[in-house]
Amino acid sequence: MAALTRLSKPSFSSVYRISRCLYSGAAPETTSHGASPYSPRLGPTSNLAVKDPKDRSVQWVFLGSPGVGKGTYASRLSNLLGVPHIATGDLVREELASSGPLSQELSDIVNRGKLVSDEIIINLLSKRLEAGGAKGELGFILDGFPRTIRQAEILEGVTEVDLVLNLKLREDVLLEKCLGRRTCSQCGGNFNVASINVTGSNGHPAISMAPLLPPAHCMSKLVTRADDTEEVIKHRIHVYNEKSRPVEEFYRSRGKLLEFDLPGGIPESWPKLLEVLNLDDYKEKQSAAA
Repeated sequence: MAALTRLSKPSFSSVYRISRCLYSGAAPETTSHGASPYSPRLGPTSNLAVKDPKDRSVQWVFLGSPGVGKGTYASRLSNLLGVPHIATGDLVREELASSGPLSQELSDIVNRGKLVSDEIIINLLSKRLEAGGAKGELGFILDGFPRTIRQAEILEGVTEVDLVLNLKLREDVLLEKCLGRRTCSQCGGNFNVASINVTGSNGHPAISMAPLLPPAHCMSKLVTRADDTEEVIKHRIHVYNEKSRPVEEFYRSRGKLLEFDLPGGIPESWPKLLEVLNLDDYKEKQSAAA
């Protein structure tokens, strides 16, 4: 695979540039290309080559359906490479828990069941990038952003993104995985009771995922999220697929999209992901990312 060019880290001017792009409505043109038939799949104009992260800052975006494992793999890579994992959902929750200027506005939005606007998400992200720049952070792994073409265009006007990793998992496996999610009502730990063994069919390989069981003292305290029903999960996957395609095409047309089909659970997928990202030399540090 190709090498990622060295890119500069977000600067303190990010806040101004974000606001200017957001309110000017400026947007670069996009084109569409078909996806390559192999996995991992790169955009047809890609000149990506994943070089050693020591040679440049990591400025990556993670895409993927709800429940696919974006947070898990982004967090592992964050620990492995020493760059911050920035999840927009976490930024919203942190602001809600604070006494910041957006806290009350966010609380009203959440209580009414409304979607958080691009303006607020960009505001929170700009603050986070500015804080990271002040601490000398050399890059980022974004999780949950961008989700729309407009957000992708705004981000492009703010900072370079050198790789967009799109995690893929066949839908029947994804559904079973989501239905197995559990949370300990006492410690807040996240677990998964699903034991997945799906046979190969219609060109799809067989997939096995072992359950992620809690310690014995948590077993009796496991609860299921109220919205983790089959109907709701299928709807979330459908909505995500419809909204994500334009974003995928946006980055595919720029040669930055890498689609990675998860071959199984973490034991099967993690080593292959490191290989795809040309991080074989980091395998001895896997325990630090666990």
